[in-house]
Amino acid sequence: MKQVDDIATIADPALVVTERTEPAMSQTFALKHEDTFMVADAYGDVYGNRDGLFHDDTRMLSSFRLGFGPRAPSLLSAAMGRDNVVFTAHMTNRPLPELGGTMAPEGVIHVERARFLWRSRLFERITCRNFGNLAVTMPLTVSFGADFRDMFEVRGSERKRRGELSAPAIRPTSVRLAYWGLDGLERTSTVAFSQAPERLGPNRADYTVKLPSGGVFSLFIEVGPDTDVAHDEGPNARRYRRARAHARLAMRAHRLNGAWLHSKTPLFTQWLDQSRADLALLTSDLATGPYPYAGIPWFSTPFGRDGIVTAMETLWLDPGIARGVLRFLASRQATETSSFRDSAPGKIMHETRKGEMCALKELPFGLYYGGVDSTPMFVVLAGAYVARTGDSELIDELWPALERAIGWVEGVMDASPNKLVDYARGEKSGLANQGWKDSEDSVFHADGSLPTGPIALVEVQGYAYRALLTMSELATQRGDDGRAAQWAEKARALAEIVETRFWMEDKGFYGIALDGAGKLCAVEASNAGHLLFSGLPREDRAARVVDRLGDNCFRSGWGIRTLAQSQTRFNPMSYHNGSIWPHDTALCALGMRRYGDLNGPIEILEEMFDAAFSFGMRLPELFCGFPRRPGLPPIGYPVACLPQAWSAGSALLLVQACLGITIDGWAHRVTIDRPRLPTGVQSLTVRRLDFGPYRIDMIFERNEEGIATRVEGSAEAVARVHGDWIRRVTR
Repeated sequence: MKQVDDIATIADPALVVTERTEPAMSQTFALKHEDTFMVADAYGDVYGNRDGLFHDDTRMLSSFRLGFGPRAPSLLSAAMGRDNVVFTAHMTNRPLPELGGTMAPEGVIHVERARFLWRSRLFERITCRNFGNLAVTMPLTVSFGADFRDMFEVRGSERKRRGELSAPAIRPTSVRLAYWGLDGLERTSTVAFSQAPERLGPNRADYTVKLPSGGVFSLFIEVGPDTDVAHDEGPNARRYRRARAHARLAMRAHRLNGAWLHSKTPLFTQWLDQSRADLALLTSDLATGPYPYAGIPWFSTPFGRDGIVTAMETLWLDPGIARGVLRFLASRQATETSSFRDSAPGKIMHETRKGEMCALKELPFGLYYGGVDSTPMFVVLAGAYVARTGDSELIDELWPALERAIGWVEGVMDASPNKLVDYARGEKSGLANQGWKDSEDSVFHADGSLPTGPIALVEVQGYAYRALLTMSELATQRGDDGRAAQWAEKARALAEIVETRFWMEDKGFYGIALDGAGKLCAVEASNAGHLLFSGLPREDRAARVVDRLGDNCFRSGWGIRTLAQSQTRFNPMSYHNGSIWPHDTALCALGMRRYGDLNGPIEILEEMFDAAFSFGMRLPELFCGFPRRPGLPPIGYPVACLPQAWSAGSALLLVQACLGITIDGWAHRVTIDRPRLPTGVQSLTVRRLDFGPYRIDMIFERNEEGIATRVEGSAEAVARVHGDWIRRVTR
């Protein structure tokens, strides 16, 4: 390093060439607020691959990188705050010296890069501190760019035409980037700085930072729509602190909703806390209430199925999520028939998007209904919600939507030659498979051949069965005994068809689907576990399904595979044919508990906890289904969403299944049935569980005799809890 008058000069900013040409994507970090999210690498950099700053399904920043010195910065650490609000990366201007070596003068600059999102804006603070004994003059470069690509382009869709990028508008402390879409909308992204750079171009800002020994330099950057910055005071410390405080308060409000889980085992508590924090991150406050967006990066938008499953997973702790999901989905219920959108009156949406491609109908996903299971699951969730809360007023509000939804279910059954709920997409632009396993090869015959439609999935019949029973129960509560009896009879008839057409006696299992010719796809898949969840199978057959789900063909040691190893298309690296999805595993575990299996769910909870530990206390959307090997972690799936709402919620559902907790909102009663705790967890507390007018804490503790349980709260509230544990400890 050249020194002049005791000043260390690192390099001329104009000559800086960053050595990092590829993102550090082995670990990415996600931020989200409402309809804006950001994915960057551990340095905080964006390279424009599957990363970036996105708003309303459009990438508003496709490049965002920090450089200083003649070499790329060396990463010290990167982490998200425990509340999922602020991402922070710590760097230095050169790699640190080897242990026992001398201190290199280049390694004296500490750089902290902290950022968060609030109201469609990225707020970033870059702080440089000189820990050396000499004054330092160093360059600092921020490069940026916006390609305004639609989310589906980022995912790989090709377009014949695109709109036009406008020439960047360069001001003294900001650059305005803009794009005129083919839909006639202008999308803008303004990159604004707290102080004017020495050089500011269309995609780069250069600073020369002079730091005395112990000196500190701070730069504030905001990226977002042109409003609020171009004609305001611009980025500064006050705006940064104020927005950060708002972001943290909003996140805290989500995290504090509902009951809370705490264990004296720190790692187990960390997993549960991280799950709740991820759900808070993904939940947006819509006009109809809170809604958990599916996952980052590909699915940061309302999905029908994902929202319903997440609401079911969290219902026992926080019914408010289910209320928000039900009201939003009712407001988007289909009113017309469209082959392009796969819609029909009464159907519940599959997903909704706000990007240019969907606005132009290049794709049908602006408001798309190609999910065969969302509609019966909507009814099931409504029934579960009112059973948990006793909130008949919401059911009165939703009743017309529930009638339309069950009307669609019955209409499909009546039109089907097999009298089942089946599906076939209207146009090639829609999804070929419309269950939760929606990849094109996820439904097949035993020889591996793909079936012709319409296709009737086994788990969907379970959802429809439970939906019909739900409507029967709700009709009874509303005094309509006639329709209650009709729906109960239809549920019974549907169950009989499933037992007759899907059961494989030689395998002791249910096949995955019937094809359009009524032929059984005699494939063993985790779909049958969802049938247990619905409560449709006969007791004797359910026991055989539970046994099969517990053997090595399904159980990898990290959870339940989506497909048994013995099946033709099994591939542990596939999306749906042998991988492990935490939400799928959790629903299977709850189904196993429903039929009296106590050991399976607790073993699965332990496996999921171990997997979460390997993934940084977060369960991804999915991971590979390779068998567990001693001392080795599970194998990740490279493009899995992380965080993912129903994966985060799976931890909470598994805990409920193992504790054996059910809540009766009508009778204002909590039941605890033979609770279990995972190995290594000595105690678990459920804090502030509300049911009706009551609130209790439940403490589960392991002792020499088993699991002892006590309940704390008012005498009247405690009297509303019952179970075998009252008379004795459970074994």
